[in-house]
Amino acid sequence: MANSRSIFEDVGTGTAASPPPAPRRVDDMSARRGIARWLGVLFTLVLVMIVVGGLTRLTDSGLSITEWKPLLGALPPMSAEAWASEFDKYRTIPEYQLQNRGMSLGEFKAIYWWEWGHRQLGRVIGLVWALGFVWFLARRKIPRGWTPRLLGVGALGGLQGFIGWWMVSSGLQGTMLDVASYRLATHLGLAFIILGLIAWYMLRLSRREADMLQARRQRVQSLVGLSGIFIVLLFGQILMGALVAGIDAGRSYTDWPMMAGQFFPPDAFVLSPLWTNFLQNPGLVQFNHRILAYIVAAFGLFVWLRARKSSLMRVRMAFNWLGALLVLQVVLGIITVMYGAPWYFAIAHQLLAVGLWVSLLRARFAAAYPPSQSVRG
Repeated sequence: MANSRSIFEDVGTGTAASPPPAPRRVDDMSARRGIARWLGVLFTLVLVMIVVGGLTRLTDSGLSITEWKPLLGALPPMSAEAWASEFDKYRTIPEYQLQNRGMSLGEFKAIYWWEWGHRQLGRVIGLVWALGFVWFLARRKIPRGWTPRLLGVGALGGLQGFIGWWMVSSGLQGTMLDVASYRLATHLGLAFIILGLIAWYMLRLSRREADMLQARRQRVQSLVGLSGIFIVLLFGQILMGALVAGIDAGRSYTDWPMMAGQFFPPDAFVLSPLWTNFLQNPGLVQFNHRILAYIVAAFGLFVWLRARKSSLMRVRMAFNWLGALLVLQVVLGIITVMYGAPWYFAIAHQLLAVGLWVSLLRARFAAAYPPSQSVRG
């Protein structure tokens, strides 16, 4: 009698079928953590870039290099003749002719190094992004759906370089002593967008996609919507602050809460055409910055009060941090104005704006993807 055969045995083989090998998972936490660390390096570099850019503006160094050479400009002047050539180019622009006439070569070198360092840091950021992206792409470590996002960060960084030169070029002609304030606001605004995207991606990569999908079921929709409005208001205030910085409007009125003893500044609409007052009139620009600050503070207080009602402890904590930073920023803004915006207060105010921006994104993320919590919280 023929040997009996198991009904579970594959036909044509003498052994049971083995399961197919499991597909390689690209979306594992080790890959996500690696990309998050790389983005953390980029985040730190962009933060330093914002600080260096602020100091470059405060030291009136931004127009010291009058040409844009993305590759060849990486090398500074290496000889006396090269330094003399760079100085000659600077002496042809309005800033030298109308403000710095008689500047020595040594004084020129001081502002040149600030601007060269600012541009060099931009090149370093681009290099760190490119090397990291190619490394993760070649090793197939980028999670599904993340390649366009990471490419977008690099594209925005490249666009920032073009906008930086567009900004600088506005101060090289006519009677301009500084760059156009609206171009400065565009440049700073894009820096905050890049920083915000990196921070948001780092938050998303800190958890598995499956966990994120699960967390969405508990999202606090009201806080997600309110924080979205808050993001728009805060970004507008950041742009307004850049307009203030671009024309040194923070030093025009140093009393608070009044301006020259009255609510509305005198001579607020003396420029012609009328619309230029909103960009170039120091009194009106500072007034608009103050009024928007009051609106941001009031709305932030409203959002914080709503967040206190949440049953999720980590959501409440995230918005508590946001509220604390908002209060600090308002107080520092008042101090900065009353002391005539010295460079150390101005830079601290800018840094705290970064902290407030990232804290708001973190609070919105906590509301959109609440972490799990026990019944007792």
